[in-house]
Amino acid sequence: MIRGARPLRVLVVAPSRYPLRQPHAGGLEACVWDRVRWLRARGHEVTLCAAEGSDFLGDAPEFRLPVPEWTRPEDSSDTEYPEGYAAAVDSAYDAALDRLVADRHLYDVVDNHSLNPAPIRWSRAAGIPVVTTLHTPPLEPMLEAASEVRDSPHRFVAVSQATARAWSVEGVDAFVFPNGIDTDQWTRGDGGSSWVWSGRVVPEKAPHLAIEAARSAGAHIVLAGRIGDVDYFEQEIVPRLGAHARYVGPLRQPDLCRLVGSSAVALVTPMWEEPFGLVIAEALATGTPVAAFDIGGVSEVLAGMPGAATVMPGDVVALGEAAAQLAAEGAREPLTRVWTRRAAVRQHSLAQRYREVERVLAHTAQPVAARRVPAVSW
Repeated sequence: MIRGARPLRVLVVAPSRYPLRQPHAGGLEACVWDRVRWLRARGHEVTLCAAEGSDFLGDAPEFRLPVPEWTRPEDSSDTEYPEGYAAAVDSAYDAALDRLVADRHLYDVVDNHSLNPAPIRWSRAAGIPVVTTLHTPPLEPMLEAASEVRDSPHRFVAVSQATARAWSVEGVDAFVFPNGIDTDQWTRGDGGSSWVWSGRVVPEKAPHLAIEAARSAGAHIVLAGRIGDVDYFEQEIVPRLGAHARYVGPLRQPDLCRLVGSSAVALVTPMWEEPFGLVIAEALATGTPVAAFDIGGVSEVLAGMPGAATVMPGDVVALGEAAAQLAAEGAREPLTRVWTRRAAVRQHSLAQRYREVERVLAHTAQPVAARRVPAVSW
């Protein structure tokens, strides 16, 4: 905690689509899960507003958000919602706002990670400071909400320079505050012969291109992650599985750490403007080198990292060659894994960023909480 400051009373708002629990639905859910756990460990009083079934939820029903209920599992999607779900979420956010207004005195600041515009407007509707973290490229509903809170106690932060630039073009300015990972949980592994890909199995993450890259280099690859698009999985992934490619499903963090840490190289294959790429930091923390498509914020996460290479998006042959070279270098010099992890800890550890997290939240909370929380020295 910041020296001289009292604990903050924080309402953390998570995305509504998936519960915060392991195995994590994606990097965003993993980030928010770590944020709640870490803020509480730092002594702050944290209330969570998140999807039903999440860890850390309290007793307030108004802070429990509905989860999509699909009639057929094969219809589930990371981009679509079942009929009626959007209205249910809107009602849930209305109830959360009513609770927030009634108990306004219980909170200093809202730490917002939702992709819904409603929590942005809480800074105006409830007069409570809100810090919104931009985890995606610009979304039109959030842009509209941002235009309505220019004179409210609100601050935007972005997970990368690339993300901040994209939002700035649309008129939303944000401080850059990169994601972090718990490097006490993401520990160094001994490496191995197989390659690895992890993340959401969706077209924009393009794991099928990771399989093609491994095949072009004659390597075996293991894929891990939740299926976010069933049609894509059946059409693009299943036909490519076999002797050289295996899918192991979603894994809890300890199991995923062991898999990534026992791999020769990790492939990262976004085919969209990747805001950050948490799987990059996770792999590097295990000592496993990363070969990635250079798009969005990927190069920022890899900047200054040993054991890293980028190629043009979509170039599977170049990706395979880069990955093979990293794997060979790691086999020749085992200490490369030690150096890679040390660099990842310095650059991506949550422990290196706790002061900045607390300062952003405390500074934003100051206009209404200064009577209780002493000024923060920057």
